[in-house]
Amino acid sequence: MIPIRKAYKIIMNSAKILGSERVKISEALGRILAENISADRDLPPFNRSMRDGYALRRTDVSEELEVIEEIPAGYIPQRKIERGKCAKIMTGAIVPDGADCIAMVENCEEIGGKIRVVKPDSEDYIHFQGEDVKAGDVVVRRGTKILPQHIGILASVGCVEFSVYLRPKVGIIVTGNEVVEPETAPEKFQIRNSNGYQLTAHISQIGAVPKLYGIVADDEKILEEKISSALAENDVVVVSGGVSMGDFDFVPKAAQKIGVKKMFHRVAIKPGKPMYFGTFGKKYFFGLPGNPVSTFITTEIFVKPFLYKMMGYDYHPVELGGVLGADITREKSERDEWFPVKLLPDGTIMPVRYNNSGHIAALSDADAILGVQKGISKVKKGTSVYVRPIWS
Repeated sequence: MIPIRKAYKIIMNSAKILGSERVKISEALGRILAENISADRDLPPFNRSMRDGYALRRTDVSEELEVIEEIPAGYIPQRKIERGKCAKIMTGAIVPDGADCIAMVENCEEIGGKIRVVKPDSEDYIHFQGEDVKAGDVVVRRGTKILPQHIGILASVGCVEFSVYLRPKVGIIVTGNEVVEPETAPEKFQIRNSNGYQLTAHISQIGAVPKLYGIVADDEKILEEKISSALAENDVVVVSGGVSMGDFDFVPKAAQKIGVKKMFHRVAIKPGKPMYFGTFGKKYFFGLPGNPVSTFITTEIFVKPFLYKMMGYDYHPVELGGVLGADITREKSERDEWFPVKLLPDGTIMPVRYNNSGHIAALSDADAILGVQKGISKVKKGTSVYVRPIWS
């Protein structure tokens, strides 16, 4: 059994970026940018009015001014603003030459084609050309996970097609003679396949491409064939179940027989101790424990950052601080342990009812997971703690 940090380091040092492809802006949400994107022109591209009002010279603000032009957005001004003159202007329009400020319409009165500023204002209300971005400036950097705000920036600089990193293909296998598909009415000794669908959703949320291979019986030969097939078709294979020390835990043996190079087996984490990781040429193999909370936690802690690194994304989990709303006590403290918790509106972090790593319903009530380090047997109510949201 190896420490959690050593296991994490081995996994992350093994990850390699797969390559890149070009996509259109309409297909880019959630992808990881593989190139720097620069502005093709200044932003804003002209001196832009920030208010509806009148464009004028500040030195003339106390004079009665003749309105010589009306400038809506999308119109090129035809007249220069000289002494005693002004132009009516709309928000977003080009500020005419000669003007150095905008008087807001509500601060002016207009009589017979002339205006007077009745309430002078010290603000210019001009968004100057290049004030936000200069032509050639990098506006979105390589390695960025593309979110809606980045889509808007890319569109603003005319970048409608660009390179993103390839998404890993991830094969998912669930093992166990007792496991049946969700639509089946299970016998008393059977359980439904929650892990396969949980893993598929988790991996999709990360941005990789999952393929669910279904349930495989606890048979070493059948497991060998299924793992071998999945490795041939995917960049990463994740198996849930069959990695512990029981007589029917065949996954490590099956992986070894088909040539997977074991990097480690068993980690000092709770839940998730039996976890297995290996490589197969340029491909990767994860054996996760079969209990559903174990599967979820090990995916969140290990598989998630690993897949992100394969996609060129330097992932760092969000950490939120708060005050623990109830004691957390554990009988054994020889491993780092993760607990499902709920984030309350007042900043309290409340442990949810959690029995053991098979208690999948505990995750339904949780917003985050709280890590308790090795050697700590009790965290008292009122302690300031940090948690990792599981929705990020």
